[in-house]
Amino acid sequence: MDAALFGVDGFPAGVCFGASWARTPVEQHGHLSVSGHRIIDARGRAVSLAGLSLFWSNSGWGGDAFYNVETVRWARDDWGAQVIRAAMGVEGDGGYLEDRSNEAKVEAVVRAAVHAGVYVIIDWHSHHAEEHQAEAVDFFVRMARKFGHLPNVIYEVYNEPLGGVSWSSTVKPYAERVVDAIREVDPDNLVVVGSPTWSQDVDVASEDPIVGRANVAYSLHFYAETHRAPLRAKALAALQNGAPLFVTEWGTVNAWARGSVAERSVAEWMDFLAEHKISHCNWSLNDRDEAASALRPGADPRGEWPSSALTTSGQLVKRILTGWRGRCPPGMAPA
Repeated sequence: MDAALFGVDGFPAGVCFGASWARTPVEQHGHLSVSGHRIIDARGRAVSLAGLSLFWSNSGWGGDAFYNVETVRWARDDWGAQVIRAAMGVEGDGGYLEDRSNEAKVEAVVRAAVHAGVYVIIDWHSHHAEEHQAEAVDFFVRMARKFGHLPNVIYEVYNEPLGGVSWSSTVKPYAERVVDAIREVDPDNLVVVGSPTWSQDVDVASEDPIVGRANVAYSLHFYAETHRAPLRAKALAALQNGAPLFVTEWGTVNAWARGSVAERSVAEWMDFLAEHKISHCNWSLNDRDEAASALRPGADPRGEWPSSALTTSGQLVKRILTGWRGRCPPGMAPA
């Protein structure tokens, strides 16, 4: 980290500890790290950040219209978002492998997040990342060189490995290679790794964890209408095995981004995340015509959304985010 910008504890130079609610999330928490099965801030407090994931960045898919500074600012100021996820589509039409302009879209979000003082997840949004390891290494090394000195940055090196993919022989070796490449440039910013079955097999990963590499956590994904108590049991097993978790993607509806908003299941999940101080990003800050979108079709891609522009999911998510810092302040979590 740049000592001229950030103090020895990871906080911006000159920031005092009074009136914490008036400061930006990064001013409040500074550099994030892993301690046991917890993610902690620069003061050693277990922390749970609440935020939003952008939609796939693929050119021509529409979600990239929201990769801008106005969206990030409005998400912070009006929704209380503490973290923004830039979901850079890797495969598919208009994805990174065929259109490298996706990298510039991610950079725009990172710079907007830094300006807004929120955390930002640089997400290699892929279901087949092990097939493109060299490209992932090159990409994350560039990101680390440009932004690794800033405490805002979180690297998500594999969005969702598919079902049937081996953790120990496929996902873990890929992740170790990418993490090692990042660490050659950035020694300490948080790295999040997906697990098989669309980032649900966190218990499997916790039984054969990545070791010898600092500040590595595991992503847990859920969609409330589909995933309920059995997945929370897997998450609890991972925590008990010492694996820190970060919910980099969750939805209010079913796993196909359709269906109805499952309010009771969402409430159960939020209780679980608050109890265990687990950070989370909702899928997705977008106006695509699907139930998981936070915004109705035609919403302004530069923020300032009235309540009429929010979907049923968006209205619920906004209520969760605006109340999260009061509901889940930094502090101790279960052992």
